[in-house]
Amino acid sequence: MTISDEPSGTLETVATFDGPMPTGVTVSHRGRVFVNFPKWGDDVPATVTELRDGRPVPFPDEKWNTPDGDDDEHAFVSVQSVVVDPADRLWVLDTGSPMFRPTRPGGPKMVCVDLRTDTVVRTIVFPPDVALPTTYLNDVRFDLRRGAGGTAFITDSSDQGPNAIIVVDLATGESWRRLHEHPSTKAEPLTAFRPVVEGRYLMQRPAGGEPQPLTMGADGIAISHDGQRLYYCPLASRRLFSVSVDALCDRSLDNAAVAGTVTDEGDKGTGSDGLETDDAGNLYLTAYEQNAVLLRRPGGAYETLVHDPRLLWPDTMSVAADGHLYVTANQLHRQPTYQEGKDLRRRPYALFRIRIGAGPVLLRR
Repeated sequence: MTISDEPSGTLETVATFDGPMPTGVTVSHRGRVFVNFPKWGDDVPATVTELRDGRPVPFPDEKWNTPDGDDDEHAFVSVQSVVVDPADRLWVLDTGSPMFRPTRPGGPKMVCVDLRTDTVVRTIVFPPDVALPTTYLNDVRFDLRRGAGGTAFITDSSDQGPNAIIVVDLATGESWRRLHEHPSTKAEPLTAFRPVVEGRYLMQRPAGGEPQPLTMGADGIAISHDGQRLYYCPLASRRLFSVSVDALCDRSLDNAAVAGTVTDEGDKGTGSDGLETDDAGNLYLTAYEQNAVLLRRPGGAYETLVHDPRLLWPDTMSVAADGHLYVTANQLHRQPTYQEGKDLRRRPYALFRIRIGAGPVLLRR
């Protein structure tokens, strides 16, 4: 597919950020907007926030944003993603890995906040055989139609160890790894994928060191509108994959049987960080090489939803009941690790939204 060089679509600025860089965004059914800031080196006063009058405020409070070490089960250590589920609860995905340090039991977890009372009502801590020392919990999607209490699916995008899809039974809190080290969850080698961002090959470029290829695996994740397929893509790849949700959830199946349900959905023409779906069967994909967001129709045809030079590394998306698609742009590629030790980011970072239709959407899952 081709993506036009001309600006297209309309971006509306929701908020700008002069402090740390954001990654995740989610919108409640009543229109509350939550944004998170992982601890990647910036000064992060709060890793989970709610936008109030356009400003990020620690959520649910400052105490939950003040951890006592990387293994604190009762506070957020370093959050990569926030997602409101179909029951209008906020789930916080805590990597337990500030500065990409090895995880410690108690740090990697999911925390559920009841938005009616703004109180934490559930914490699911991942055991060491699920959240490995190298694990980086990246993004999460929910299907409350599956299982007694619903099911969550998480990508492990680690660039230092095994990649996988993590499945969580929300009723019991049990979790397990699927597609562990399967080729579809792995970064493509430099010979197959060499991304170009702002006119330059994107590689890890440490100060005084040799450039190295990106190695981040399974990152973007989304569930089909009928709940039958889970879409995912490695960060360092232009390919899109899907797998049977039935197979992921069936503990009686072995790894080979689950892997047998993987489908290579083809070349999407761009590297993508985030994926999202709506109830009409559309799949949305960020396009970090082209400063764009793409739309994949149910039949598989792609089109450019929006292309704008302000979309400097579109990261996470959220389809909201107000008929908009929200997306963060955080200049991830301008961080020192990719720029020979120089920080080329220019504040402010931004949260945008794009009109995609009349709501409500994405409320049944």
